[in-house]
Amino acid sequence: MTGISEKERIFENLKKVADAIHALFGANCEVVIHDLADPRKSLIYMQGNVTGRKIGAPATDLLVQLVQEDGGEDDHRHNYKSVTADGRCLKSATTILRDSGGRPVAAFCINLDTTHYFNAIQALLPFIHDLETGKYPSKETFADSPADTIRTLFVRAVEEIGKQPGAMSIEEKTRFIRIMKKSGVFQFKGAVEQVATLMDVTKCTVYNYLKKIA
Repeated sequence: MTGISEKERIFENLKKVADAIHALFGANCEVVIHDLADPRKSLIYMQGNVTGRKIGAPATDLLVQLVQEDGGEDDHRHNYKSVTADGRCLKSATTILRDSGGRPVAAFCINLDTTHYFNAIQALLPFIHDLETGKYPSKETFADSPADTIRTLFVRAVEEIGKQPGAMSIEEKTRFIRIMKKSGVFQFKGAVEQVATLMDVTKCTVYNYLKKIA
């Protein structure tokens, strides 16, 4: 490897790490490497395919934003939620790597499709809580803010449906909003906006479901 440049060494090592991570987590995991020299076609290496992209795909909006940062702790985003075009929920991580001169050279990204894991957990929960009825025991959460209460009621409705909103059918989403309305969540100011954000849909979409069940 005599004469290999610093940049080439970085990509060589990243590919080995990508191979190892994908081998460990399997088909639900996608690991990609971006060459930041050209954001229009930055994706140069991929193990697994969760997002449906191909080699030569452009940098994402988040990646473009991170590249503009000055380095340090802002060079990464870990354990954030992203959603595919077909509604699957992902747990993602993105890290910018810089050369010895501090210039952004590469991005190392991991996307883990958590949809099947979430649905499996939901299928098992009735056995954990109540073997006879499958119902969840009533409980109370002491919130510090209205947003906390809205989030708690949202999570309970998701548990009742047994799927993340991105994986729900139109009928299931309608039932989901009906459960949310029955819980009283929409009495809170700003609830529609927060529920829309948690569902990863527009505020108008939530209003349309509310009109549908009125």
